[in-house]
Amino acid sequence: MLVTLVYLAARYEASVAQANVERDVADALSDIRSGLTRNVQELQALQSGQPTREQWRAEADRLLRSHREWVRIEWRGPRLELVQGADTLFRTPVFARFGRENSLPEVQQACATATRISSHAYARSHFVPQADGLGMELMELCLPQVEAGRLVGFVVATYSLADLLATHAGPQLGKSQEISFTEADGTRLAMHGLARRGRRVFSAQQLLDLPGNTMVLRMDSWRRSEPDLFPNVLTALVTVMSIALVTVLFMLGHDTRRRLRVEQDLADALAFRKAMEDSLVTGLRARDLQGRTTYVNPAFCQMVGFSPDELMGKGAPAPYWPPERAEEYRKRQEVRLAGRNAPPREGYESVFMRKNGTRFPVLVIEAPLINAQGLQTGWMSAVLDISEQRRVEELSRASQERLQATARLATVGEMASLLSHELNQPLAAISSYANGSMNLLRHEGVSAGELQVAMARIAEQADRAGRVIKSVHDFVRRRDQAREAVAPQALIDAILPLMTLQAHKLGVRVEIRTPEGLPRALCDRTMVEQVLLNLARNAMQAMDEARVPNPELLIQVRATSASESGKRWLEFSVADRGPGIPDEVKKQLFTPFFTTKEEGMGLGLSLCRTVIEQHGGGLLFEPNAPQGTIFRFTLPAEASAP
Repeated sequence: MLVTLVYLAARYEASVAQANVERDVADALSDIRSGLTRNVQELQALQSGQPTREQWRAEADRLLRSHREWVRIEWRGPRLELVQGADTLFRTPVFARFGRENSLPEVQQACATATRISSHAYARSHFVPQADGLGMELMELCLPQVEAGRLVGFVVATYSLADLLATHAGPQLGKSQEISFTEADGTRLAMHGLARRGRRVFSAQQLLDLPGNTMVLRMDSWRRSEPDLFPNVLTALVTVMSIALVTVLFMLGHDTRRRLRVEQDLADALAFRKAMEDSLVTGLRARDLQGRTTYVNPAFCQMVGFSPDELMGKGAPAPYWPPERAEEYRKRQEVRLAGRNAPPREGYESVFMRKNGTRFPVLVIEAPLINAQGLQTGWMSAVLDISEQRRVEELSRASQERLQATARLATVGEMASLLSHELNQPLAAISSYANGSMNLLRHEGVSAGELQVAMARIAEQADRAGRVIKSVHDFVRRRDQAREAVAPQALIDAILPLMTLQAHKLGVRVEIRTPEGLPRALCDRTMVEQVLLNLARNAMQAMDEARVPNPELLIQVRATSASESGKRWLEFSVADRGPGIPDEVKKQLFTPFFTTKEEGMGLGLSLCRTVIEQHGGGLLFEPNAPQGTIFRFTLPAEASAP
């Protein structure tokens, strides 16, 4: 085992050294490729803007100063005639001894290849002797210049392969390795770094394939001796490796179990997400920044009738766009993808087309699609089919029209009920005055004045009945009643005869308190009189049913203080000494058709509250001390007192 360990250790150390050399040569090749690409881009920029010869020469000198690997840059015409040239400042001109003509075949070869492939091209390297007895291996680069599809010239750059290695392969590699360009057969073209030394040499090579030329990049690294290993070190190493092996096995098992758990969790999450997406009735659609569809869920496919394969990768116009709206949708999509306006949060309505050609309305809600790095990669859309909603809205509209027609019929019944309720009082008064007049006529010696008073009362109540019919008719039709300024005392005086008749009949003492200087009320006179009469009659009837001894009724009016808005109010109160209102009755007191009277209709208090609320006031009730109930309501008053 020890011998095997020694052998494996040596093999491993050698393999590591070999791997390092292969990695270094791969990195050097990548650096050379990147440098050559940048150089081509800088040469392309040299001819941009149609420079003059002086401008071109100045820019070429600047490039030669920043790139030691170039020994000469030339501007040549479409027939390869020389227009302008510049030599490097770091050495004497390389073509000064034998002239440039000896290298023209390589230039022609590179430019012919560049013209054929419509891009830059390189020629095979060639050797140029120098005055110091040495020479240089050079490589020509030709870049064609095309304007409006017409060849107008070439830019030719001459590389020194040795300087290319020195500047682009990395200065650190030359300290411990030797790097060189070779032909395919192993002929060395250029070299950079120290000469080889030591017994072990590790070599690696990579192919540099350029347009028009192919070379091999070779790297040699060396070691002074074989790895030095001692027996005691090997023993300790075996022990350490055994412990390390057990540790690694334990960590590997732990990592494997953790990886399996993570993979299971990920599989469960994906399955959950897939099940959730499949169960959605909302269509989901994702698009990239170019408007191409990148994701659709089953609900969206079922909505439009297309399969995922028919939708994925499709841009404008989408298959589900109606042809007559395709141009409109395309412009809207361009605006959205350009990011000039954000989509409304509540979404927007649109019309899609199913595969069978039917159109249906949809609600589209869009939001930016942000990746883990916080960058927007597209748009995510939620699409709702609102055709059923539109159908329900249409049914609701038709139902609403039918309800309105039914409401008008109900209004007729309501008006009949209110008229029958409100006309009872003036008709009863007319009947009483008519019966009294008949009784007077049966007696001899009746004066005309007495009959005239009775007839005037009958005419007054008939006029009141007419006004009640008109006011109730306007109230049911919800029209604005005619408002007028009326003195509070006039409202009470108008109902005082009817109230007095019932008070005498039931033995109720009526007291009215209206201070001097009260402002006038802005109200519908007839309806407010009806409210006062209803409240007074209800109070007297309640005291009569409860057999209250010495029943009393107090009607009081007072002006409230002005509010912050400057509006003044009049408060009317009707107080009795009756038994009060039970708790179970208070909850339903103003409910229409709720009544505690055997012959009542349950519309009086409901009508009273509605009338007062239409005037902007409110109708409330509270217990009266020591017994009874007080009903209070407010009416708006004139801005200033009369």
